[in-house]
Amino acid sequence: MLSTITISDKTQYYLNLEEQCGAQNYHPIPVVLNRGEGVFVWDVDGKKYFDFLSGYSAVSHGHCHPKIVQAFTEQAKKITLTSRAFHSDLLGEFARFITEYFGYDKVLPMNSGAEAVETGIKLCRKWAYEGKGTEENKAVIIVCEGNFHGRTSTIISFSSDPKAKKNFGPYMPGFKSIPYNDLKALAAALEDKNVAGFLVEPIQGEAGVIVPDEGYLKKAKELCEEANVLFIADEIQTGLCRTGKMLACDHENVRPDILLLGKALSGGMMPVSAVLADDEIMLTLKPGEHGSTYGGNPLACKAAITALQVLKDEKMAENAAAMGKLLRTELEKLQSPHISNIRGKGLFNAIVIQHTNKDAAWELCLQLKKNGLLAKPTHGDKIRLAPPLIITKDQIIECTEIIGKSLSSLS
Repeated sequence: MLSTITISDKTQYYLNLEEQCGAQNYHPIPVVLNRGEGVFVWDVDGKKYFDFLSGYSAVSHGHCHPKIVQAFTEQAKKITLTSRAFHSDLLGEFARFITEYFGYDKVLPMNSGAEAVETGIKLCRKWAYEGKGTEENKAVIIVCEGNFHGRTSTIISFSSDPKAKKNFGPYMPGFKSIPYNDLKALAAALEDKNVAGFLVEPIQGEAGVIVPDEGYLKKAKELCEEANVLFIADEIQTGLCRTGKMLACDHENVRPDILLLGKALSGGMMPVSAVLADDEIMLTLKPGEHGSTYGGNPLACKAAITALQVLKDEKMAENAAAMGKLLRTELEKLQSPHISNIRGKGLFNAIVIQHTNKDAAWELCLQLKKNGLLAKPTHGDKIRLAPPLIITKDQIIECTEIIGKSLSSLS
């Protein structure tokens, strides 16, 4: 199999420090990064790598995009936080910009992606009781098996991942899980008059970039409309040009009733998320019923406006579509016996590793690191390939050569 990778004393120092003083809730690739630019990152020893994770798509614009950095630093010198106890000169500007950008009446800004999901859940329930007339405390939200929407207590309550749930109970009720990409199961679940919403990833990311059948999202939205149920799209990872469209839902011209955004919304500068909906839904929330100290802070607003503008100015959706197609084509050309499946849309892709060794995907990622490319397995045998959206044709070719070389190390 693969030989043990060499770790320098300098890298080991930082690894030891984290292990000694930090919680052990992650299992990272053993590399310590201290600089990034564009599609590249450098470790503490000065070695350069292609970044094929992009901070789980949070760094879609590329590391330290100069326009976003400039806007961020200029704002950081003025004012960074007012809290929502007072108004800032940027919150209204951001609200107008993002609502016009995506075509919604209102936005509720938050920080992390999980907060956006939690907000979407609360908003859906509030609408159910005050807009739909659902009996109090009876609202149900349909979710999908294999989902990943975050790790808060509410969200893990409807996870199908044992690692996310074991010994974290009791769990919150009010969710019904159905198979992903199964319209019959959705139609059956929607027969329950207490169903208020359908929360779905347009492409399941953490599950290994599971792309549903063409037409699934469109039909699912139609079924929800017929049942007077809100279609809630978690576009935190798939949105903002990652799949070759501004939103993954745009591939089927689906407009979610509640749209959840995060990750790349700040260009990787800081946690920024947003929940978008029309007045009928959003205005069910009244003062004091939901909030966040940092949500909608001036620094976040400035970074997000700039990041959204850069996506369009630099045609990142178009590049993601073209480079994603090229990446999948070049991966197919490798004809590796160790790749059982290649899937994805735009620059949101994954390969499924086929090997007798259950740790082959992890060991392949170690070999990729050795050869100058950083990626991370998910669910054991799957490796996401999601570089920044600014990647070029020549870089895609070079990266697939690195992947091919690394695959050859699997015996």
